[in-house]
Amino acid sequence: MPTVSKVLPSQKVKISRGKVHIIEERCKGCGLCIDFCPRQVLKRSNRVNEKGYHLPEVVEEPEKGKFCVACGFCQVICPEYAIWVEERESDE
Repeated sequence: MPTVSKVLPSQKVKISRGKVHIIEERCKGCGLCIDFCPRQVLKRSNRVNEKGYHLPEVVEEPEKGKFCVACGFCQVICPEYAIWVEERESDE
């Protein structure tokens, strides 16, 4: 049986990183993006938009493995199209 070092390349796998953008005036504070984020990098903030809805905010803790991987699930599940993710450049 081959060992792992012979099957997998010796280089580390690059994990994509994302940057979350929120259109504050569109957000209605439903919390779907928070509830369904697979990396749990979104949380409800104390900030409110002009309509009075609590906005999500990004909380990344790379040392604990909490960072956006640009999966885009938050933008797919948002009913108001108020959030989107773009992939960060490797040097950011």
